[in-house]
Amino acid sequence: MKIFRTYFVLLCAVMLLTGFKWGFSNNDCKEAMNLTGKLDAGGDNAQQRQAEAKIMSLCPDGAAAHFVTALQLERVGNMDGAIAEYRKALQEERSFPLASGNLGLLYAKKGMNDEASVELARGLSAIPNPNYHLAMARILAERKVYPLAIYHYNEAARVLTNDAGVFTGLAEIYADTGQQDKALDEYRQALTADPNSEKAHIGIAAIHLARNEQDKALEELKKAETANPQNREIHLMMAGIYEKMGDAKQAEYQNLLGGKSKSSPAAAPVVPQPAVAAAVQGDNGKAIDELKDTLKDHPDDLAAYEKLGRLYQAAGKDTEAIAAYREAAHLNSTNSDIYFNMGILYEKRSLLDEAAVAYRRAIQAKPDNADAHLRLADIYLARGSQPQAVEQYGEFLKLKPDSPDIQLKLARIFARNKETNLAIEGYLAVLKHSPNNIEANREIAVLYKSKGMNEKALEHFKKVLAQQKDDMETRNAMVSIYVKDKQYDEITDLLKGAVELFPDDPNNHYKLGLVYEFKKDYDNAIASYKKAVELKPDYARALNALGRLYMKTGKLSEAKEALEAARKADPGLEEASILLNNIRDEFNPEPQKIKKYKKSKSKKSKKHLKSSKSSKSSKSVKKAKKSGAASKSKTK
Repeated sequence: MKIFRTYFVLLCAVMLLTGFKWGFSNNDCKEAMNLTGKLDAGGDNAQQRQAEAKIMSLCPDGAAAHFVTALQLERVGNMDGAIAEYRKALQEERSFPLASGNLGLLYAKKGMNDEASVELARGLSAIPNPNYHLAMARILAERKVYPLAIYHYNEAARVLTNDAGVFTGLAEIYADTGQQDKALDEYRQALTADPNSEKAHIGIAAIHLARNEQDKALEELKKAETANPQNREIHLMMAGIYEKMGDAKQAEYQNLLGGKSKSSPAAAPVVPQPAVAAAVQGDNGKAIDELKDTLKDHPDDLAAYEKLGRLYQAAGKDTEAIAAYREAAHLNSTNSDIYFNMGILYEKRSLLDEAAVAYRRAIQAKPDNADAHLRLADIYLARGSQPQAVEQYGEFLKLKPDSPDIQLKLARIFARNKETNLAIEGYLAVLKHSPNNIEANREIAVLYKSKGMNEKALEHFKKVLAQQKDDMETRNAMVSIYVKDKQYDEITDLLKGAVELFPDDPNNHYKLGLVYEFKKDYDNAIASYKKAVELKPDYARALNALGRLYMKTGKLSEAKEALEAARKADPGLEEASILLNNIRDEFNPEPQKIKKYKKSKSKKSKKHLKSSKSSKSSKSVKKAKKSGAASKSKTK
């Protein structure tokens, strides 16, 4: 009975104390991480699939495996699933530029520009990926941070020479800042990359219109029409030109193609916004000189300093822009945008203290400046001033309550600070807006689990698993709850699912074997352990478990073989040594000794009887002496 108690205690200790968290060596995971650099985000060939499979087998629960899963989900169009996997990869490995950059691209596609810019910056800190540069450029252009946008567009253009969108993006910035000649050069570069780029043709036509060069504009619009006859903007621009040229018939025809009825008045030329800005602003250099002349005569002209700062900023002259904005601040400007722009320029130079002061002044001038609250919160968070960050995120959410990404960020701060109830409130606010948000469901489930609220935890874990069946982190968390509550059928179902999803992962077969063994389903347990060893012949824990189960079922020679293999695979595995010693001490199945025993059986039995009789008689004599001595002492 001793041996059965031993392995039963060991089995319980293994299951309940380890929580099913047995992985592969750190070297395997490092090799897997190194292999991620060789993967092509858009690749789907045999070589790519082999590399991905190798990564998954080397470190199935690590950051690299989550990265591979994210790539696979991207390929089938599951953007939310890919985002969740990239996030998990970053939870496992905080410094993972590829995961950050790819996550930034997906955030940008979803319009989550704040989150995108952070992750893209992390990716670009180590990897000069042109797609990261392009996404960052578009975000910065949308925010009118033109100098930085131009830098990122130029970096992207070095590699993406056949992407017309890179050059049209640059052209729009130059047109928006009044640099028409540069804009024309970039639009022509776009046409070199793609002769059918309607955006480039329309942009060139708009610049010609701003210069009153109607014939040239019409020529470009006809080329754009050939590229896309369904574009109404093209037809309306052409209608306006024909109207000015006095060709009423053509103007009416183009208006009809553009969606205008016959009774509608002829349309004025439709000019894209960048060209309008170019026509209005003219040459930046001249405007700057004029403002400087004005300030010589009127050094206290607040509006002139504000305009000068904007022009310098648009021209990429950050030092001059800051100086102009400072003068406006000294003159007590009440324009919140001036301080906000100053803050952006300080952030660009990593002067976070000065940026924080500027954003505070922007908020003072305009308390409902949501962007200033958000940027100030991000600075506080980066500097570790979490209470102040929480305050500013809270102010931002008052102004823009439908911002689940910021709610999620706030909830995570509370979770890190062990403010569990506030964190749960934050996650619930996210889930109210986005009930199927995988990250929010997973993270709130973890909090509920930490509070012992297992039913609520399981409710949210199940929502995660419904969307991501291959989420092993969630499966393991659910298994630990079921183990604690002794719900072994549920554990079996979860582990069976894991085996079906990842049949080549020996870990999953080993875990399933443990559960079968605990339920005394020995046949299935042995089959699971054997499969784990088949997949990984030096899997010490599976060999040890197989040996333990063979002992339990009386197969001692098989048990000895398995346990010796386990000890060889991992000499430090104490359980294998203990079980091997038990086999030798209690069973001692050596064939030679058994034969010897059979030959001298009669002699040994006689000797055994004599010795047993003599030992019994000696014991009785000793007993009699003791009782006699005791009686004597009592009479005395």
